[in-house]
Amino acid sequence: MELTLLKNKNKKAMVFTLLAIALLSLFLASYGFYSISKDRKSINRRIETMNNYIFSIEENLPRQLFISGFRMIFLSTKKVIDTGNYITNINSTFQELFYNGTINNEQQDLMIGVTFSGITEAINDKAREININVSLTNPNLIIIQDDPWNVKITLKTDIMIMDSSNLAVWNRSLTTSSYIPITSFEDPLYIINSNGLLNKKYNKTIHATFVQGADVSNLLDHTEKTYYINSSLAPSFLDRLEGKISSNVNGIESLVYLPDLSTQGIELKSKSVVDYIYFSNSNPASYQIQGMPSWFRIDDSHLDIYSVRNLTV
Repeated sequence: MELTLLKNKNKKAMVFTLLAIALLSLFLASYGFYSISKDRKSINRRIETMNNYIFSIEENLPRQLFISGFRMIFLSTKKVIDTGNYITNINSTFQELFYNGTINNEQQDLMIGVTFSGITEAINDKAREININVSLTNPNLIIIQDDPWNVKITLKTDIMIMDSSNLAVWNRSLTTSSYIPITSFEDPLYIINSNGLLNKKYNKTIHATFVQGADVSNLLDHTEKTYYINSSLAPSFLDRLEGKISSNVNGIESLVYLPDLSTQGIELKSKSVVDYIYFSNSNPASYQIQGMPSWFRIDDSHLDIYSVRNLTV
């Protein structure tokens, strides 16, 4: 009888032990699952935070690039005004301004905070607030015109965003573009050829037609107010900063209002008043136009552009 009781007690103890082990194992497994689940949620929240910051970079970078591009154009135009010389190489000048904040190694205070390093630092200032590190590498700045009235500034760069705890890394190539309207800037052709006495901004013409029958009032208003039109025969905005007068599909031109020159004591020429022709050594055959002032002359290549071929004198 005692042996039987002992055996039963041993069985109960073994069952209790196995049950305890099972419960402990279940607890450990549950705790491990909870820990993994908690870590996963933490990582997911961190990734979401990084994604939101990446989105903010993509939203703000075009604005930062616009400010930088606007100031680069302004400083380039100012350089023309200050020196009385065209920019030798506008692309090189923009590159120097964007990366170094200088023109011909002269520091330009207006570029403080908007150079490539300044933009990168501004991005990282905000990134550090949420424990993120941002690296912008292999930058490539491209300046072109794909329309007559805007300069397109494009920045291509590799971007890496890393969580300071090494939970996540985000790495990709980034291309950002901004368009800077030229209407805020002055035409170097007028600046150089008037010794800085005349400053004309690139105001786009308000006239859809210049002549209706023999009515040239729109053409006269266009000339008096120095409006500009797109003309593939003319140099572009960027060309003008370099003093080029060759034709460009994104070219623009105005008609020189000669009374502006005579008022400044500048000797007048009897030639086509198309600006890039008037301010050059070129002197193609030109014609007076009925109803226009006697000093107004247009060359043959522009008679159809301004609808005055039938009004030549």
